[in-house]
Amino acid sequence: MTLPEPPLADPRPQTRTHHGDAVVDLYEWLRDKEDPDVVAYLEAENAYAEARTGHLGDLRTAIYAEIKARTKETDAGVAVGNGPWWYYTRTVEGGAYGVYARAPRHPGSPRPDLSTGEPIDGEEILLDADAMGAEHEYFALGAFSVSADHRTLAYSVDTAGDERFDLTVKDLVTGTVREDRIQGLGYGAELTADGSMVYVTRVDDAWRPHEVWRYAVGGGLDSGELILREDDERFWLGLGATRDNRFIQIGLGSKITSEHWLLDAADPAARPRCITPRREGVEYDIEVAGERILIVHNADNINSDLAWAPLTADSADDWQPLLNSAAGERFQGIDAFDDVAVLSLRRDGRTELRVLERDDAADSGWRVGSDLTFDEELYTVAMGENPESATTRVLVTFESYVTPGTVLEIDLRTGAREVVKQAPVLGDYDPSVYVQRRLWATAPDGTRVPVSLVTTADAVADGSHPGFLTGYGSYEHSHDPYFSIPRLSLLERGVVFAVAHIRGGGEMGRQWYEQGKLLHKRNTFTDFVAAAQLLHDEGWVAADRLAAYGGSAGGLLMGAATNLAPDLFRVVHADVAFVDALTTILDPSLPLTVMEWEEWGDPLHDPDVYAYMRSYTPYENVAARDYPAILATTSLNDTRVYFVEPAKWVARLRTTVTNDPQTRPILLRTEMVAGHGGRSGRYARWEQIAWEWAFVLDQIGASERV
Repeated sequence: MTLPEPPLADPRPQTRTHHGDAVVDLYEWLRDKEDPDVVAYLEAENAYAEARTGHLGDLRTAIYAEIKARTKETDAGVAVGNGPWWYYTRTVEGGAYGVYARAPRHPGSPRPDLSTGEPIDGEEILLDADAMGAEHEYFALGAFSVSADHRTLAYSVDTAGDERFDLTVKDLVTGTVREDRIQGLGYGAELTADGSMVYVTRVDDAWRPHEVWRYAVGGGLDSGELILREDDERFWLGLGATRDNRFIQIGLGSKITSEHWLLDAADPAARPRCITPRREGVEYDIEVAGERILIVHNADNINSDLAWAPLTADSADDWQPLLNSAAGERFQGIDAFDDVAVLSLRRDGRTELRVLERDDAADSGWRVGSDLTFDEELYTVAMGENPESATTRVLVTFESYVTPGTVLEIDLRTGAREVVKQAPVLGDYDPSVYVQRRLWATAPDGTRVPVSLVTTADAVADGSHPGFLTGYGSYEHSHDPYFSIPRLSLLERGVVFAVAHIRGGGEMGRQWYEQGKLLHKRNTFTDFVAAAQLLHDEGWVAADRLAAYGGSAGGLLMGAATNLAPDLFRVVHADVAFVDALTTILDPSLPLTVMEWEEWGDPLHDPDVYAYMRSYTPYENVAARDYPAILATTSLNDTRVYFVEPAKWVARLRTTVTNDPQTRPILLRTEMVAGHGGRSGRYARWEQIAWEWAFVLDQIGASERV
């Protein structure tokens, strides 16, 4: 069988010069998505990818069918009580996006049973996203906010994938949808308590949310009033409502500094008040708790402490200590209710929840209680959706690599707990068939790096298995245990699934992040290589059967790790990959770049940072040697990582590496109407997963179920 020849991008040299270093870039011309030549090249790559994987059609169909067969398509989430209503989301067989609904909540009535996924008595549909999404190739909600009086809904929609949203307001009493839409917004929208005004964020040309505006509902664009503007390009702005609905909360944050403001949600003319002015390097988060504020902050401790202050606080001088984090702990946030509070933290690489109880005899108003406990070794636990403050019974989410997502209702006073819902897995799923383990790799500097492993229970480390290793390692994002129906299609084909909890993430505390950023970034890549080597050395994966996957900053990880140790991997899937990192971070006109300098360093003004990034950025370090098979996936409308990065990377790989394209092809696949998260809608997403995983499974010899 003769396979098609891959397309080759035209070399059109452009020279980039910084700090005396002149770099000739042959493929920078691919940046302009309005250029017909660029579009033609991307379409040629898509055609080649389809032709090169044509033999995998049956495998793609099988994987898609397996995901679909295990998913309860007509289903519903948990009904969440808020005032006189139960709010919930339903999914309908054939519907890609879901239906947002509510039903009357009578005093003393139990939580309604939504297990059938069918409408319940008195249901009122707030938003039929299935019907709305059917009109567009791409569809995503950005905001969904109901006023405190439950009479008004504000929601925003993106139909391109560029994460710029148009906001609409609906009168929930009459069902009237207002015509005066507000366009080009960022994430988030909050209504005043009576629904007469709506607060939104606006983005600048670099897609940075930098302004909060207030509009009169029904008043159109002319009613807009600027409430707060952030001119420091390092800072990102967001907004939300406090649990008691008294305040609109505005948060501003860079990678290392934060600031919070409160605004009276009942006053349509209110002005925001700063709780504590920013101080360089100090991050804090606030939670309104009656007439006090609870504050998680790192002013004195890299892993953060808990403090309190009066509601009238306006500086850090008002902060009073409540609880310090212990060795091995990292405080992350707190949820306060009238009589209880829950502190979210990490301890020894795991997520935990610690209970506090109201104690009016204490200066802080709180007494520290115990941590909630769970039976499994590896898991993720977090607070669920809990909009009401007058309760001691809260919703908590729990999942692991083998336990499907579970919502528990826990009485924080008595410890009594009840499973409200566990995500169904059709087809007689049995968690005992699978085992999750924690391994430890040793990095070149001696650091022990946790690696999570999921296998079938009968798998033994005999050096024969195909493997799939994933990681991220940036922004203090922790790659915590999670359940995945699609992953079952890998495990049933004998694949050993592993997660490398590498530095740059937050799994082991703030110092874990600090050791994997700026001029320590290479630790992220060498940690991942060490994890791959561990899987080989301990016999969990065959020497020539390991796949690697990472997306966004994890795509940078894929490119860098492949350059460092191409022999460890048979195939690499880099999704929306940040593989041309230096070019991007040198250009402050691009979205997010200035904000990113606190993560990667500022190569534009610092020659040491420039040289360091130059040494690892994947695009500029491709070597003339055999590489793994490469699948690069991207989206034309991605605002976070432009499609040009994987496009340039593939173009350079094609003309540099010595792969046999018949056995280890290099593919680029671009979604032409999508954004950073790929296709929208669950069915289209399943198709995308099936396409990508079929290629990976074929490369590691795991096409057949075992």
